[in-house]
Amino acid sequence: MSAPPGGWEYWSVVLCKPDAVRRGLVDSILLHIGRAAELVARRDVQVSHDQILTHYADMLALDDRFGFDVAAELRRNYVGSRVVVALAHSETAGLPQRLRGLLGHYDPARARPDTIRGRLGIDSAARARAEGRFIDNLVHTSDDTAGAEREFTVWFGPAYRPVLSLDHVQESR
Repeated sequence: MSAPPGGWEYWSVVLCKPDAVRRGLVDSILLHIGRAAELVARRDVQVSHDQILTHYADMLALDDRFGFDVAAELRRNYVGSRVVVALAHSETAGLPQRLRGLLGHYDPARARPDTIRGRLGIDSAARARAEGRFIDNLVHTSDDTAGAEREFTVWFGPAYRPVLSLDHVQESR
C-alpha cells in the first residue's frame, strides 16, 4: 500500500482491546487520544484468527520469551471478541510516538497516573505472568510508521483507503 499524503508519520491505528470493551472504557480512551489527534475513522470489529495473528506477528516471533503458547493465548483472548479500532491523524509528524506516550508503560501497575493505562488499568505484568497470560492493558497504538501502515491494512483495509486522503480529513472538521 502506498503511503497516504504526508506519509504514515501523521497517522496511527488505535486498538481498544477486549478488556477495554468489556469494562466499557472505549469512549474514555478515545476521548483521551482525541485530545492529541483527530480520530477520522472508528469501527467495531469482531476479531478473526488471521487479523490477530497478523497484528501480533512480532509477538509470535518471540514465542520462546513467554511462559505460555502465544498463538493459543491470542486466540483465547481475541478471536471472536469485539474490539474497537480507530484511525488517528495529526497535522504534526511523529504521531505514533506521541500516542505511545499517552498510553503509559505497558504494565498498568508501572504506568504514570496521568496516562491511560495508569489511570484506567487494573492488571499487572506480575499477575499476568503468574497466570500464564498476556497482560490486560486496554489499548494499543501503532509503534511507528511501519506499524501504522501494517495495522491500517489489518484493521481497515482497502475499503477505508479514502479516509487517508487529506481532503477527507479536512472535510471532517
